[in-house]
Amino acid sequence: MEKSQKVLQKTKQLKDKVGKYENLKRSWEDAVVLIDLANEENDESMIPEIKKTVEEINNELEKMTLETLLSGPYDKNNAIMTFHAGAGGTEAQDWCEMLIRMYQMYAQKNGYSVQTLDILPGDDAGVKSATIMISGENAYGYLKSEKGVHRLVRISPFDAAGRRHTSFASIEVMPEIDDDVEINIRPEDLRVDTYRSSGAGGQHINKTDSAIRITHIPTGIVVSCQTQRSQHQNREYAMRMLKAKLAELAEQQQKEKIEDIKGVQKEIAWGSQIRSYVFHPYNLVKDHRTGYEMGNIGAVMDGDLNGFINAYLKAASLGQLQNN
Repeated sequence: MEKSQKVLQKTKQLKDKVGKYENLKRSWEDAVVLIDLANEENDESMIPEIKKTVEEINNELEKMTLETLLSGPYDKNNAIMTFHAGAGGTEAQDWCEMLIRMYQMYAQKNGYSVQTLDILPGDDAGVKSATIMISGENAYGYLKSEKGVHRLVRISPFDAAGRRHTSFASIEVMPEIDDDVEINIRPEDLRVDTYRSSGAGGQHINKTDSAIRITHIPTGIVVSCQTQRSQHQNREYAMRMLKAKLAELAEQQQKEKIEDIKGVQKEIAWGSQIRSYVFHPYNLVKDHRTGYEMGNIGAVMDGDLNGFINAYLKAASLGQLQNN
């Protein structure tokens, strides 16, 4: 049954691609007819409509072209994102929560679904760490560009003196691995701990030790899940995360270096950021690997990330990524 579902899913994906091409072709043909008509009748009033149509065609063409760059073995998979607040207490934890919301908004705008797998609330506000899964075709292919340290500069709402603060948070991005992909995990290499959930989740969750933490002893990888209603479900999701991290290590062929699973970052601090979000003294979001920037920081925080992701994919395909 599961195999037949995957075949149906693959068939739908291929049909969707053909449908997108056919729609683009029809839009192009309509635009040509519109241009010819405007020329024949020398009607300049049609120019705004023509410009809008051509712009829509170019945007769709660019989107379809970018999809051809997603050629990695796991690019079509769902994405598992793990967030960690840097040093700085409440300020950094608030920034971590802001980033989580940003990617939730990105998912919503792009037709993806989001599920929270694990969360550790901040002491006073915000989030210390969290893991979410963003599900949909090519989610990992696009979101793998977000792996690294993100830097915030703003007037802190937690500082009574109204001073400017710099905060950091790191993001790890892993592909969810299909069950039919073989990842050798020996039971004797696992240490499984149960504990009581620390987050919201209903009466049942808070009163039982249903949360699961799994340590993969050979690599030191630790994964946890506490958001499901049963210990069995939490274990299942934790194992998915572990498979994803081990698959990433295998793909990088550096199993002895657990740092690789967390991207290029060395420390959640100054000098290692991939992107800066400046709220003060001016508004600007700049990606240090591609040079791409946006002045509308409100739109970015509401999930408008396609420009950054597209710039990353293009630069990566041309070998033009800058060292941050």
